[in-house]
Amino acid sequence: MTSLDQIIDDFEFLDDWEDRYRFVIELGKALPVLAEEKKTQANKVMGCASQVWLVTHTEGDGDNPVMTFEGDSDAHIVRGLVAIVLATYSGKTASEIAALDAFEVFGKIGLVENLSAQRSNGLRSMVNRIREEARVRVAA
Repeated sequence: MTSLDQIIDDFEFLDDWEDRYRFVIELGKALPVLAEEKKTQANKVMGCASQVWLVTHTEGDGDNPVMTFEGDSDAHIVRGLVAIVLATYSGKTASEIAALDAFEVFGKIGLVENLSAQRSNGLRSMVNRIREEARVRVAA
């Protein structure tokens, strides 16, 4: 998976939003396909116009486990957005995830203001779900 730093560097290199959209789609194509048995109602992200699934994995005991995520979507550009969200949050501790506002990161690369309202809401739904799962783990 592409690192968040690499994604940010690549975004800065690309001048126009047509190229950036193509890059987001390429990120989605590189995202591993989520197994069909994981595409369940429980893993579905509500609030997305496209079908989006997120699967959470935790490593380590205690109230601050490392969390990793798998995700997928049935739409090309949304798959790319899933890849960016996973690069932002996957591999961090629950407390780091709960404290990290991905929209600050997305603002640096101009991502949100160049998405449709529906895609922006879907992106927010993905981020909120991941952060809520992290908060639950920290509070447990």
